[in-house]
Amino acid sequence: MAAVSEPSPESGANDPYQRLGLKPGASFEAVQDARERCITEAGGDPQLQAKIEAAYDAVLMSRLRDRQDGQLSQAAARASAREEVAPVEPGPAQGLPGVGVVQRLRAKLPDPTQSFTGLTPQWSLAEGQGLIVRLIGGSLGLLFLVFTRGSTELILSLAVIGAFISSVRRGRRALPALGWSLFFLVAGLLIGVICTSITASVSLPPIYLGSDQIQALPALLLLWISILFLA
Repeated sequence: MAAVSEPSPESGANDPYQRLGLKPGASFEAVQDARERCITEAGGDPQLQAKIEAAYDAVLMSRLRDRQDGQLSQAAARASAREEVAPVEPGPAQGLPGVGVVQRLRAKLPDPTQSFTGLTPQWSLAEGQGLIVRLIGGSLGLLFLVFTRGSTELILSLAVIGAFISSVRRGRRALPALGWSLFFLVAGLLIGVICTSITASVSLPPIYLGSDQIQALPALLLLWISILFLA
């Protein structure tokens, strides 16, 4: 009678059920508990954790194939149904080549909080050569606005373009950068309208600036501040 050879350690290690210490047909809760237990026993060994995650994936795929072939018992079918809705806690081996399928999918999902980071203002003064260029450009724009009549629309247009380019170059997305530039323009023009109405209703000594220059001055100052500080 032919002798039966003993299974080698490698053959047992390649069996996902044996690696997790399970028997075929184990419930989903047992599979989850075995995975957590093996991850804890791995003691932070990345290779061993990756093998455990690979065995966990193989067991899940095997259960899925059995369910499709109608080979699951009613208890196992109910456990498989709970498996679809049960949350999977991220393990310490997340990011390794053998992470679970569910964990990899969760890692690829976008973080909804990141969608609002470009909408909130972040203030920091520009540095180096960029600060010098912004100071010189803002000073020239202010001088042109004060001493040149009839150029307010051109100066404000250039200031909006400069604020947009400055925000984009400092890492803000194009649409939020454009939105903030227009916001400072509109807010400055509203302040200018208030200032113009105040100067018209109050008897003040005659000044050099015209009404359009007074109205455009707050908008230019706000845009200049955004160019210097808005990141």
